[in-house]
Amino acid sequence: MTNVYTALLFMSVLLGVGGCRRQVPATSPTAQPTTRPTPDSSVVSRPVSGSTSSGTSGNPASFARAIDANVAQVDFMFLTMRSKLSFKNPQQAIDNATVSIRVQKDSLIWLSISKLGIEGARVLIARDSVHILDKINRQYAVADYGTISRQFRFPLNFAFVQALLVGNLPLPGQPAQVVRQEADTLLLRQTSNGSQIDNYIGEQNRKLARLLVSVQQTGNTLRLDYQEFTALNTFLFPYASQLELNYKTTDTGQPAQTAVMIRHSKVEQVSENPGFPFSVPASYQRRP
Repeated sequence: MTNVYTALLFMSVLLGVGGCRRQVPATSPTAQPTTRPTPDSSVVSRPVSGSTSSGTSGNPASFARAIDANVAQVDFMFLTMRSKLSFKNPQQAIDNATVSIRVQKDSLIWLSISKLGIEGARVLIARDSVHILDKINRQYAVADYGTISRQFRFPLNFAFVQALLVGNLPLPGQPAQVVRQEADTLLLRQTSNGSQIDNYIGEQNRKLARLLVSVQQTGNTLRLDYQEFTALNTFLFPYASQLELNYKTTDTGQPAQTAVMIRHSKVEQVSENPGFPFSVPASYQRRP
């Protein structure tokens, strides 16, 4: 697969943040730490198997649900977004591209990527696969999550991608191995399929402020910071995000980094299906 297709595949599954229509920002509690917190001997770590001051039982699942209830999650039927995107990896750089995003909960994520008013690519992320339409070169590509995960040596699936888009916990309801206070955030640490997931929850606004994922087998890491939380009724939504993926390339095994920055100019929660137009012309060639 060419570099541009690799870039599009990665962008399509690791783009930004979601929310609803922007309104006047509330007095903003800064939820995200500016640097990764370091362990401190004064910070108390407690396994979920122990008792808690919230009155929950020692059952790990019960404790995880109690923590989830205190994290401001977002629910929706459809989302539409208008955004600016910058993307960079060792082979590819895209600066200030315009991206239109549409999301149908638990079903589809659709993207249209343009530069200078010309649509260059259209992407459809389904529950089992990712489809890319390269309108400049009149080509298309299809890949499943297993292929993408092997490409970047990082486990991905639709549920994880959707959680990143809307700023929700990627593993809601799963037991936490560590819960501890760190500065102005609450650290909720979980493990799943050989990965450690650190969720940093803003103490004041109860929103996911930072996500750190470490894959034990490969040493690859993902860091996602949510910023510019904006008020909508009783909720806060992040209108900017910065993502960094550090990994070893599959061909040379050398360290590499992919960075994605996205800023939303307009985000709406809608009740009617906005449409997800995607069709491959017969004249387009499929990329391997």
